[in-house]
Amino acid sequence: MDELICVGAIAGSYGVRGEIRLKSFCATPEDIEDYSPLLSEDGKTRYALALTRAVKNGFAARLAGVETKEEADALKGVQLYAPRDRLPSLPDDEYYHADLIGLEVYDTGGTLLGQVKSVQNHGAADLLELQGPGLKGTVLLPFTLAAVPTVDLGARRIVADPPEGLF
Repeated sequence: MDELICVGAIAGSYGVRGEIRLKSFCATPEDIEDYSPLLSEDGKTRYALALTRAVKNGFAARLAGVETKEEADALKGVQLYAPRDRLPSLPDDEYYHADLIGLEVYDTGGTLLGQVKSVQNHGAADLLELQGPGLKGTVLLPFTLAAVPTVDLGARRIVADPPEGLF
């Protein structure tokens, strides 16, 4: 799983001729087609993908072998992955969400705050969902330069300066 990066998800069927509704998680949404064939989470199923048109909140697309609305509906919720080596390398200040999940988060004094459970985005900016033994539930830490000044992928740790009162 470390070598696969989630680049999209199937949101159901589009029309009655086997097209799917596709959500792209790529920075340039159309680029998802360049990474075809895409893989299932376990890497065992391949999906040859061709975008047909832009639709509200995504794309209509064709998957090889999917010919009917029922076949397309059966794939709803399937996440699509691309091998890391087919994806572009990122600038120093950008990260794939998969690289952040599991990293330990420390405050600027060296105290362990928790571990990154997921990366979420609800429209404004990315949020790191933290979990840990000292936390009652999960905490959402803004993934901004002010709140997260250091990400060290080599050491598998993040240094955070969380907003006052968050922890």
